[in-house]
Amino acid sequence: MTTAQTPQPDLSSDQAAAADVGADGAAAHPAEAKLAEVESRLAEMSDAYLRAKAEVENIRRRSEDEMSKARKFAVESFAEALLPVMDSMEAAIAMPDAKVETVLEGVHATKRQLAAALERNKVLEINPAAGVKFDPHQHQAISMVPAEQEPNTVVAVLQKGYTIADRVLRPALITVSAPR
Repeated sequence: MTTAQTPQPDLSSDQAAAADVGADGAAAHPAEAKLAEVESRLAEMSDAYLRAKAEVENIRRRSEDEMSKARKFAVESFAEALLPVMDSMEAAIAMPDAKVETVLEGVHATKRQLAAALERNKVLEINPAAGVKFDPHQHQAISMVPAEQEPNTVVAVLQKGYTIADRVLRPALITVSAPR
């Protein structure tokens, strides 16, 4: 048995290069294959970079919008808590002929409403008792007076102070005992 050989036609250089490509389409030259692979990776990474950059920009824009809304509506819950206080005051004004006792009772009720609204919004009183050690972070000493108690302790509260979420909004105005 003899095998018949078919004659090979003459190939041009382009055709020869195409003939060098294997069945899987890979170039016969390793440098060309490596270049194609690197270009492919570069395209993938460039695409991933652009997507990540766009995502970061979107996150920045969304967080700026959220911060703007938070600033704009920060007092919304506080204002909502104060509305019943306003209603009570308007009701008192609408009754000009009310007895003093009735007005005083209404003022006390309105004060309780206001105190509850402040407390719900984390606005708390600083009202130190007599004998409490002077705290410059929460108290403002107006004067020193001679007293029978320890030096630098609260003698009297002239005006209550307030904190909001553990931050001093207004220090309590106090007198403190002088050293003996």
